Amino acid sequence: MLLNVRRATEADIKAIQEIYNQGIEDRIATLEQDRKTEEYMSNWFNSRQERYAVIAAEEGGEIKGWASINPYSARRAYDGVGDVSVYIHRDFRGRGIGHKLLRYLEDTAKQYNFYKLVLFTFPFNSLGQGLYRKAGYREVGTFVNQGILDGNYVDVMIMEKLLP
Repeated sequence: MLLNVRRATEADIKAIQEIYNQGIEDRIATLEQDRKTEEYMSNWFNSRQERYAVIAAEEGGEIKGWASINPYSARRAYDGVGDVSVYIHRDFRGRGIGHKLLRYLEDTAKQYNFYKLVLFTFPFNSLGQGLYRKAGYREVGTFVNQGILDGNYVDVMIMEKLLP
């Protein structure tokens, strides 16, 4: 089957929610600890402005992963900087879906005058870091004890990519 990467629609919210909740459960991609409801995800999706795109990767009618451009800061000086999120269904990680999502997301970001994308990842998420490095992101640094996950401090690595 052919993977189709496209803008997400409201019909994708349930699948996006499932994949996001997997990321929360697996403790590899977010400091969030509470599973998200469909209502929460619907509100999140519908509050997105056009430039803060949500992208879906679909194959055979099933969403395999999603990505989004999120506001980096409310300060106007950072209007051209987007914060990236990428989530892949746990059964399909490591198969190139994230790379295709990132390429589509970067093309979308350029259309909306983003010049830089940043992301935050756990230092122990080697699969994610491999994806980001392969896509041209570079490590900027690490916030030590940036958050608490399951009662333990967690470091968070910052990566960035300047868009051509």
